[in-house]
Amino acid sequence: MEFGYFSMPSHPPERGLKEGHDWDLQTIRWLDELGFSEVWIGEHHTAPWEPHPAPDLLLAQAMLQTSSIRLGPGGFLLPYHHPAELANRVAMLDHLSGGRLNFGIAASGLPSDWAMFNVDGMSGTNREMTREALDIILKMWSADEPFHYDGKYWKVDKPDTMFGFLKPHLKPLQAPHPPIGVAGLSKNSDTLKMAGEHGFLPMSLNLNPGYVRSHWDSVEAGARKGGRTANRNDWRLVREIFVADTDEEAWRLSVGGMMGRMMGEYFLPLLSNFGFKEYLKHNPDVPDSDVTVEYCAKRNWLVGSPATVAEKLEQIYEDVGGFGQLCVFGFDYLENPGAWRNSLRLIQEEVMPRVKHLVPQAPAARLAAAQ
Repeated sequence: MEFGYFSMPSHPPERGLKEGHDWDLQTIRWLDELGFSEVWIGEHHTAPWEPHPAPDLLLAQAMLQTSSIRLGPGGFLLPYHHPAELANRVAMLDHLSGGRLNFGIAASGLPSDWAMFNVDGMSGTNREMTREALDIILKMWSADEPFHYDGKYWKVDKPDTMFGFLKPHLKPLQAPHPPIGVAGLSKNSDTLKMAGEHGFLPMSLNLNPGYVRSHWDSVEAGARKGGRTANRNDWRLVREIFVADTDEEAWRLSVGGMMGRMMGEYFLPLLSNFGFKEYLKHNPDVPDSDVTVEYCAKRNWLVGSPATVAEKLEQIYEDVGGFGQLCVFGFDYLENPGAWRNSLRLIQEEVMPRVKHLVPQAPAARLAAAQ
């Protein structure tokens, strides 16, 4: 098992935009130094608790300040970008990264973002636009000949050479393209089905293991449609994690720190407005009012000493049937940076050795074992 990092990025509303940006850069430097495998940076436009509208601005700087960690948007909100422009920008970003870029994509889930860009998310237009935009981007990268794409939302041309020297020429460094990651939230997730269908990296956001287990069903359903065999080693799970020397200290620093504040002031109210609190419950009979920060810390978060967190992680691994990478959910601990860095250090130095045996079987091995 490997450990990565998923950052909204999240910052308290009073945090200055540059202050938050600089905190994210510092965290990415730590992640690189500590040996984390990858980091994903989100894009949002109308959420003061998720204030970064352009993950590539952060990533371009991080590429200059790190040496080995893979970096990527987590992800670009495809309905809000012209696909030809984004194809060229991502291709250039891949070259700047030296081939360390992951390309995360998303359909956008905030109604306030839909309103800003006049996208009808309630009818699923955002998902349709995401599929069309990705189709155009992949065609821009793969087609050698000129083409005209007459889509429902975009009309794009890859023109022939003009004047003998003007022509489309931008393609990613990684062939045929950077690894593509897709995040999913709900049961029967369409985006995770798309991940399975096309062989993309599926990522399950931070929910109760009972719901996350159903995500792999979506990945496998998509894989069957695409004639592929899904590999659990590609599956990323995002989780709130805080590790300290003792369980008591970890609880105090998480529930009583920025993790608790962000969840209480923003994330839980957001899920409640969507009717998604059920995704956090260990039992559907639990009243919504009982789903508090403390409830989540006890039932869903991985909080405690290294031994406690490793034990909880192994249980989640067994509950969902295995996965290849755990992504730490990012928080802003600018007022107590040492505690957050120490938690990241303990994850790599103390938790990882305890869970290194958790390796999903490759698809061929699983098939052989079943025969």
